[in-house]
Amino acid sequence: MAAPPPKPFAIRALNAGGAALGAAGLRVPSLDPQALCRRAVRATGLDDFGGDEFREPLGRLVSSLEDDAQLTTLGRVIAAREISGLLENRLRLTDVRRRHPEIADETVRAPVFILGLPRTGTSILHELVAQDPSVRTPLTWEVARPFPPPAPDSYESDARIGELDRHYAGIDRIIPDFKSMHRMGAQLPQECVAITQHEFASMVWHTTHEVPSYQQWLESADLTFAYRGHRRWLEYYQWAVPRDRWILKSPGHLWALESLLAVYPDAYIVQTHRDPLKVVASLVSLMCTLRSMASDSIDAHAIGRDWAARLADGLDRTTRVRESGAIAAERVVDVHFAEFLDDEVATVRGIYERVGLEMSADAEHRMRRYLGENSADQHGRHRYTLAAAGLDLETERQRFADYQERYSVPSEKME
Repeated sequence: MAAPPPKPFAIRALNAGGAALGAAGLRVPSLDPQALCRRAVRATGLDDFGGDEFREPLGRLVSSLEDDAQLTTLGRVIAAREISGLLENRLRLTDVRRRHPEIADETVRAPVFILGLPRTGTSILHELVAQDPSVRTPLTWEVARPFPPPAPDSYESDARIGELDRHYAGIDRIIPDFKSMHRMGAQLPQECVAITQHEFASMVWHTTHEVPSYQQWLESADLTFAYRGHRRWLEYYQWAVPRDRWILKSPGHLWALESLLAVYPDAYIVQTHRDPLKVVASLVSLMCTLRSMASDSIDAHAIGRDWAARLADGLDRTTRVRESGAIAAERVVDVHFAEFLDDEVATVRGIYERVGLEMSADAEHRMRRYLGENSADQHGRHRYTLAAAGLDLETERQRFADYQERYSVPSEKME
């Protein structure tokens, strides 16, 4: 796996200066949870965070960032800003729901959750359904910059869209390879893990940083509280820009399907399937690139060992929930990656039929136009190998054999 390109001089200088301060025992900026909470209170003029369940996961996250993540100064700046922004959003959500109690009356009816291993087509599937104006997906800009509330008449032209796209252009300058791996854009649909970040209960953190102790806690915790928080955000977005049905997406649901169903008992599940070895190899490449933004200590083989086991565990957990009867079989749709790529729109139509949605001619036209304008390799081809992840082909085949047999997932040629 190729080393990431050198960072711009200004960032190297920032990191060097911070390293010198760190050697003297001063870590800047501070990631102290209480200090970050006080900063958020000062920034908003508000002091009600909407409960305290977020405090334990926030503390565990910060401890793992400090002990495990080997953050550069830029990495600390990124983490501090992200945590502060999430805390400010919590304060503002609590405030707007207090001032508008009717938000709690919003009904989130029979939401559709797309889940599956990362790199199995969940993103493009979510992007396609987002073209349908009759359904609601959380867009990246409104999740990242949710206040003031989005408005129907400016939903496509809000100034925050351009602001966030300029932010992504800055990321592209630091990690230019990322856009060939994952599409970025303010008006693309956002994953649920970005919403549950507000509860500090999200697999995002161990994707972008090496925080294994935090991730271990996350996978052992009852995440019902995080999905209750997730629902509060959906109610807010739906109150601001109404739609009848939500279609949502995240690989993170694999590890927490039981908690998801506790909060959304009428949910439909769309599970995507692809050769897990392709997934692991691609994901390790992606994570090496992502983590290089905040740390100079990236070990692809360690990431491979870590995430191969975690992905297998996520698949096992979802299978156990499905087989327990916690969700009726008719509320689950299985989508195989190769079949999806053969005819994406036909796949979406089949999903719609199963979940009680109707695909209009306008929605189909929008989906086909989106496919025509956004090829998978328009920003370059993402290249990856299992060997670069430090993984043995036969060992990994055995690890995922039960999953592939259970869901009739064919093996793909590995490079």
